[in-house]
Amino acid sequence: MRTAIEQKRDGVALPAETWHEIVASYARGAVDDAQMAALAMAVHFRELDLDEIVALTEAMVESGERLHFPREPFVVDKHSSGGVSDIVSLVAVPLVAACGVPVAKLSGRALGHTGGTIDKLEAIPGFRVALETQEFIAQVERIGCAIAAASEALAPADKRLYRLRDRTGSVPSIGLIVASILSKKLAGGARGFVFDVKCGSAAFMHDENEALLLARRLVEVAARFGHPAHAIVSAMSEPLGRSIGTGIETIEARDFLRGTTGDSRVRELVIAVAAKMLALGGVGDGELRARAALADGSAYERFVAMVEAQGGTRAALEGLAKAPHAHEVCAAHAGTVGRIDAVALGNAARRLTERAPTAGIELAVRVGERVERGQTLATIYGEGAGARDIQAAIELVEGARDSLPLVLAKL
Repeated sequence: MRTAIEQKRDGVALPAETWHEIVASYARGAVDDAQMAALAMAVHFRELDLDEIVALTEAMVESGERLHFPREPFVVDKHSSGGVSDIVSLVAVPLVAACGVPVAKLSGRALGHTGGTIDKLEAIPGFRVALETQEFIAQVERIGCAIAAASEALAPADKRLYRLRDRTGSVPSIGLIVASILSKKLAGGARGFVFDVKCGSAAFMHDENEALLLARRLVEVAARFGHPAHAIVSAMSEPLGRSIGTGIETIEARDFLRGTTGDSRVRELVIAVAAKMLALGGVGDGELRARAALADGSAYERFVAMVEAQGGTRAALEGLAKAPHAHEVCAAHAGTVGRIDAVALGNAARRLTERAPTAGIELAVRVGERVERGQTLATIYGEGAGARDIQAAIELVEGARDSLPLVLAKL
C-alpha cells in the first residue's frame, strides 16, 4: 500500500489489479483509514486516468451485492450531482415510467445545503424508502418505477471511502466522484443512465469546464461497462424550483405532476432529462411523449401508484400541506434580482425542516426579474429562519440583468 501511495503521489497510473487489491484490502480492514486517506489525497492532486477510474469503479462494485433486472424491458436510472430545490427525480421517474420505460431509482439523503430525494419522499406519511432487493425489483417490474434508499450492501467499499473523503477534503476529485457515482449505479442494476451534472455557485462543480469534464467521464466510464448513458450539464447558481425544503419540494413536485403549478425552469430540465431517459429505453419523440404524459395525468397517476406501492396512500399524498405560520419576505427597495444565494437558502430551509417536515421557503422571484419596493420576494413556512436572512440571500441591483440559462450542455 505504501508503494501505491508513493507512486500515485508521483503521478504514476496504478494498474487495474492494484486497485482491485487496494479496495478488497480496505473492505476487509487490511488497509486502514490513514493509508486510504493518503491515497485519496494523492489522487485528488494527481487524478486518475480513464483506465484507473474503470478499475476502481469495478472493484467497488465487486465489494458488495449487485441487482439484476431482465434484459427486457430496458431499465434506466438517473443521477443528479446535487442542487437546491431539485425536484427532477420526483417528477421524471414516474413521467418516464408512464411513457413505457421502467425506472429503478436508488437515491441518497441530503448532503450539506442540498436536498435528498429520500428525505423528500419521507415527508409523505407512510412512505417506505427501505425496500428489500426483491421487493424493489418486483415493484419496478409491476408498476414501472421505484425510488428507494440504496442498500448498504451495494458498493459498501464506496460508502466507506466516501465517508473518509468527506472527512479528509478529497471529495472534489473527478476520478473519485465518477467511481463513486457509477459503482452505486452499476450495482443498482439499471441498464442505462442519465446524469444531471450541476454547475454553479450552489453546486459541487463551480466551473463549467470541470462540470463538462465530469459529465464526459461519467458517460465514457459507463460505456466501458457496456451501459449507454447521456449527461446534461445544468446551472445551479439559483434554486431550480420555487420551493426549498424537503417536504415543501415534494408538494411542488406533486402539484407539478397534477398540472396545478409548473415552474418553467423545472419543466425545461424535467423534459430534457426525461427525453434522454426515454431515448435510452428506445422511445422516440421523447419530449413530445413526456409533455403528453404530464398533460393527460398519466405521469401523476404513476406517481400515486409508486407512493401506494411503498406504503403511502393517495389521501396522504394529496393531503400533504405546507407548514403554517407563513410570513412574506418583501423587497426593501426597488431593483432587479441580480443574485439568489442558493446555498444560504438551502441552509435556512434545513433549519426550518428540523422543526416541521413541510416547512421551507417558497421563492416568488427569479434572477433577472424586476421588483418594486414592498413586493414579495419569498414566503417562509414554519419557524426557524429569519426574514432578514432570506432577504439578504436575494440581492437586488440597479439596471437590467439577464436571466440565467439553465441547460448548459447535453452529451
